Amino acid sequence: MNYKIIIPSIFLVILIFQSIVPTKSSSFTIPEANINEIQAAFKQNILTSKDLVKFYIKQIQKLNPIYKAVIEVNPDAIQQAEKADKERKNKSPNSGFGLHGIPVLIKDNIATKDKLNTTAGSYALLKSIVPRDAGVVKKLRESGAIILGKSSLSEWAHFRSSIAPSGWNARTNQAVNPYVAKIDPCGSSTGSAISVATNMVTVSLGTETDGSIICPSDANSVVGIKPTLGLTSRSGVIPISPRQDSVGPICRTLTDAVYVLDAIVGYDKYDAVATKKASKYIPKDGYLKHLKSGGLKGKRLGIVRAYSYFGFANDTQTLNKYKKHFDILSQNGASMIEILELKNYDDIVSMFYGEDIALPAEFKIALNAYLKELVSSPVRSLADVIAFNEKFAVLEKIKEYPQDLFLDAEKTKGMGKFEKQAVTNLTKASKYGLERLMKDNKLDALVTPSWFGASVLAIGGYPGISVPAGYDENGAPYGICFGGLKGSEPTLIEISYGFEQATMFRKPPKI
Repeated sequence: MNYKIIIPSIFLVILIFQSIVPTKSSSFTIPEANINEIQAAFKQNILTSKDLVKFYIKQIQKLNPIYKAVIEVNPDAIQQAEKADKERKNKSPNSGFGLHGIPVLIKDNIATKDKLNTTAGSYALLKSIVPRDAGVVKKLRESGAIILGKSSLSEWAHFRSSIAPSGWNARTNQAVNPYVAKIDPCGSSTGSAISVATNMVTVSLGTETDGSIICPSDANSVVGIKPTLGLTSRSGVIPISPRQDSVGPICRTLTDAVYVLDAIVGYDKYDAVATKKASKYIPKDGYLKHLKSGGLKGKRLGIVRAYSYFGFANDTQTLNKYKKHFDILSQNGASMIEILELKNYDDIVSMFYGEDIALPAEFKIALNAYLKELVSSPVRSLADVIAFNEKFAVLEKIKEYPQDLFLDAEKTKGMGKFEKQAVTNLTKASKYGLERLMKDNKLDALVTPSWFGASVLAIGGYPGISVPAGYDENGAPYGICFGGLKGSEPTLIEISYGFEQATMFRKPPKI
């Protein structure tokens, strides 16, 4: 059985594309251009993929020394662009719409079988050779996308040191928020968010184990989609936990993010169990059709007040800050359901501590398996990585940011009774927490300020979408997150698109 829907039917895509592309080319500029505008410029012969790639390379050369969002630029990117231009000229199948000819930055923990390194920001994996493209990269290439390079991240997806700041890694040092340099750029997909915010690329890919797409999207005023677990393949991704890891798009607009999501979802034999299970959620004609006006009408959106289970500060003061956002949702047809009581709240919260028990053991097992599969590598186990970091302490800044999370993980001895019970508790927390909450209140989505609901979504493998929601008095961005049950991406896209189009809060940073 074919579990992958690569793209919607050609006819449907062309209709959608023609309905939303611009008709005038005189005002076209590359900065802030979305995929539809770029494809229109291609069609009108006022832009080529080669021009686009050259522009982004210049942007990276100019801005990356400041923002540290890109680790490497693909030396073959221009060649890939020339190939895309030739295919478009020859009217090759699938050229002229979607991601064809569009540059993408890939987070540096996602494998590419090319001249780029895949290192998770660490020198320990520099010059290692991966066996193949990651599953999502393979699908991007099939869509005609151009792999522009690798974006920076919190080293080892923020699972090496408990005190290292978000966005720091040994290879690029500290990433900088382009809106307010002094605030946390958030991680671990920091570079993926910063690069699209600053127009160093059209779209990007991030990964999330717990908050690593939702949080940097929130902090850098971009859109992030954290998909249902297994909807996108994790093969070729340097892992933390197969139980929680996910790959998703980070883009300037929800439309662009949906184009990327359409391209990367589906079955992958190298992540067979999870992707086969999740493929049942993929709409027959893809996700683009859910970018529709009036998407908020009739939706029931839940707001949980004063429960830390749904965030670190989901209290009255925080929720009042978002009152205007809730009013906008209501004015556009959504029913806002305020939930004042959670059944068995104390029991559910106690189960959440299982994440700290399960993740170290899962990380050691998964990372060792990933490293052993590499064609060649300076390190073949977590123990090797720890030894490398100790040997090259100056290079890796170990003295400044100790590898305590690595050391804790190395002490584990597999998934024993203690760890298995922790996973069982996390499953129960999801079942009796978010799932019961959604079903009892007949909700289409849960709405949380900023990224505060990320952990709830993470432990259960649920999807979430972060959309820009404004800027504080200092100019720092903040977002709003819509989360739901597994497979609810179509509904979340309708809700998020309705909010985005009603507000259009996002504005580019002042470079």
